[in-house]
Amino acid sequence: MVSKPHFEICVQSQFSAAHHLNGYKGTCERQHGHNWQVKVFVQYTELDEIGIGIDFCDITKALHNILAELDHTDLNTLPQFKQKNPSCENIAAYLYKALAKKLTREKIRVSKVTVSETPNCGVVYWEE
Repeated sequence: MVSKPHFEICVQSQFSAAHHLNGYKGTCERQHGHNWQVKVFVQYTELDEIGIGIDFCDITKALHNILAELDHTDLNTLPQFKQKNPSCENIAAYLYKALAKKLTREKIRVSKVTVSETPNCGVVYWEE
């Protein structure tokens, strides 16, 4: 059996924003801010004629465009978080779906997104 190559690359960025968690019983119920860390992982199985699957610059540009909408905002006031808390989980799901719309092509897909609100706490979101 011949195995098929698989590649997964990662691009990392960050943004700063405030939020609060409605219904949370504790300090996160009050407005506070984080310097959020974001990693995007993209998988593919084929390389182009120059030996790459997707350009790091394409992922970086897509990520930066989406993060620009979130950076230095109160996340609770944004349309995408009007009906749900801007929790780490919901932010990761939002970024995954927004990036998948921009980056998914035949044989290229966003595989997962990680979002960390502190150096020690974060979440990984993916879809199967």
